[in-house]
Amino acid sequence: MPSINLPNADRSISAYRLRGAPLPLVKRKASDFNRIAYAAAHVVADPLAPNDPWLTPAIDWDTTLAFRHRLWDLGLGVAEAMDTAQRGTGLGWTDAQELIRRAQNEAKTRSDVLIAYGAGTDHLVPGPDVTINDIIRAYEEQCEFVEAQGGRIILMASRALAFAAKSPSDFGHVYERVLNGVSQPVVIHWLGEMFDPALAGYWGHADHDAAMDVCLDVLAANADKIDGIKISLLSKEKEIAMRRRLPKSVRMYTGDDFNYAELIAGDAQGHSDALLGIFDAIAPVASTGLAALGAGDDRAFFALLEPTVPLSRHIFSAPTRFYKTGVVFLAYLNGLQEHFSMIGGQQSTRSLQHLAELFRLADKARALSDPDLAVARMKHVLAVHGVVG
Repeated sequence: MPSINLPNADRSISAYRLRGAPLPLVKRKASDFNRIAYAAAHVVADPLAPNDPWLTPAIDWDTTLAFRHRLWDLGLGVAEAMDTAQRGTGLGWTDAQELIRRAQNEAKTRSDVLIAYGAGTDHLVPGPDVTINDIIRAYEEQCEFVEAQGGRIILMASRALAFAAKSPSDFGHVYERVLNGVSQPVVIHWLGEMFDPALAGYWGHADHDAAMDVCLDVLAANADKIDGIKISLLSKEKEIAMRRRLPKSVRMYTGDDFNYAELIAGDAQGHSDALLGIFDAIAPVASTGLAALGAGDDRAFFALLEPTVPLSRHIFSAPTRFYKTGVVFLAYLNGLQEHFSMIGGQQSTRSLQHLAELFRLADKARALSDPDLAVARMKHVLAVHGVVG
């Protein structure tokens, strides 16, 4: 196995020899799994575009869509135009519409795809003049667009609603109105403030337990319009508590990138399906682990997934909203894109120390598909920072 010189926390440089055996890329179908599993997918920037990266996104559509096919080849679903695709941090609604159009067209070329699309209110700037009716209309506009393409909806949390709501009843009113207009059951996404500080106090309460009560009331009142709920609070205790209180027809999709392995495996009272950003970064490992779980081999599932948890906790460490940088960095190391650049210039949100530790943890998690290529590309990143790898 190759070795590379990496920086340490004490500012020293030392050799690190890789040891993780790459997993073979085995084609699977979603039906091979006994859990529904979506990977929230990133977009690939176009580094050769003559744009101002902080102001105007430029997307490499061919590479972005090829990455979706890779996820489908592994049996994973695609959660499209979500937070991992930098919605709200570089990808606006206009570009999200183009992403949804193109992804849906690609999905139509296959018979084995699972895909759903984020619909929210991100084209509506929060402010004191924004009314509840404005928010409902904004949600309806995006939902109508997704369904007009033939897509299924993941109903994203709304910054505008978090700002404008005066009470928990405002949340109930908005969700009831929006859900009444959809033609297929949706996945509701409760994104915590650790991912987006503008969503603090969602469901009308700063306390997550009180907020959960409001959310559960919304789910119960609209259960026939809801496939499931994804919660991203990075707390297995809160997810399990909520999972046990869900209406029977409503699924729990884990969004817990800290504790997903045990939540997916579940307990005697139930389990979570998955809708995770980390599955973008560890897709072959996730696919192999889910196949083992589907075959009844829990031991193999945990042997594969548990080593990825330290990697995921590092990628999603505070400030958690910068996790997309780690996801894209792994795509670069694994040869899934030819550069380490992001829309909005977001590749700059993590330090070299962070990326070096990510490299070590990815190796230990068997998330590097070609160790020699990963080393070569890590050396390029080190060199830009003045370090000889």
